[in-house]
Amino acid sequence: MYVHAVDGVSFNLMQGEILGLVGESGCGKTTTGRLISRLETPTEGFILFEGADIASLTAREMFDFRRDLQMIFQDPYESLNPRFSVLRAVSEPLLIHGIANGREQRAELVIHALEDAGLRPGQDFLDRFPHEMSGGQRQRVAIARALVLNPKVIIADEPVSMLDVSIRAGVMNLMLDLRDKYRIPYVFITHDIAVARYMSDRIAVMYLGRIVESGPTEEVVSRPTHPYTRALLLAVPVPDPEHTYTQVPIKGELPSPIDLPSGCRFRTRCLLAQDICKTTAPPNVEVSPGHTAECHFAQDIYEGRLVEPPMPEQSVVEDIAQKLFASHGPPAK
Repeated sequence: MYVHAVDGVSFNLMQGEILGLVGESGCGKTTTGRLISRLETPTEGFILFEGADIASLTAREMFDFRRDLQMIFQDPYESLNPRFSVLRAVSEPLLIHGIANGREQRAELVIHALEDAGLRPGQDFLDRFPHEMSGGQRQRVAIARALVLNPKVIIADEPVSMLDVSIRAGVMNLMLDLRDKYRIPYVFITHDIAVARYMSDRIAVMYLGRIVESGPTEEVVSRPTHPYTRALLLAVPVPDPEHTYTQVPIKGELPSPIDLPSGCRFRTRCLLAQDICKTTAPPNVEVSPGHTAECHFAQDIYEGRLVEPPMPEQSVVEDIAQKLFASHGPPAK
């Protein structure tokens, strides 16, 4: 039995661009990042980096490639060795790739990377260990470790989801400043479409291993075309006490990736699904320049001719209570 964690995913990443890869847990976005960084080996397809297919690199070529692509992981507790000081953790890539001569030169490069990552003065952090820093500081050390090799691409796998809300914005602004300073492109992986909107130039929305919608960030947010993207956007909290929330236009649970639905993968949860969705995989429709969606009715949705029917006007609590009463009867008095 095989699970196609990523199936037919295709996108381009340009110099200095941030691509936001969005989707719920289990959709394949982290696997996509690990494939690009070659922490996982693809079973089919190819991954082009500066004209070379990194899916078929030799061991020596892979060693050189590692210097050009770095990854920032979700949990800095896990990605930093608790027995390594900051100096040792950040200088380890320099040692592996034979960069800099001697401890002093490596320390200078580490201090520069730490200060780029917002830890100033960098000298004060060299002898600290992960348990002596806050979560935000640990993630900045992880960012410094990715920067110290001057990579050409960074894969950021939910780099702010483990941080306190109060410091998320600071880390996101730091990453945007570093992009502007060094023109490093990011693949920014997140489950939060609001974070993706803040960070990204383009958004790609994933569902069950496929990219179901992609395009310029503001275009996708202002005119979402795939029903799944529309549901994600309606689930985003709005910081306005006067805002009236409606039920998210989605039904059911995420299907098992082992037994995928026929035709359109989203049809079992889609309020717009019709007979063709059961039998035929949807085409990838370009609804406007650079904006595509995998849906049989993409153009109609984009132009407003087709919208989801209203959800039943019933609170979630009432819905749960009715289901409990149906299975167990009303509570005893």
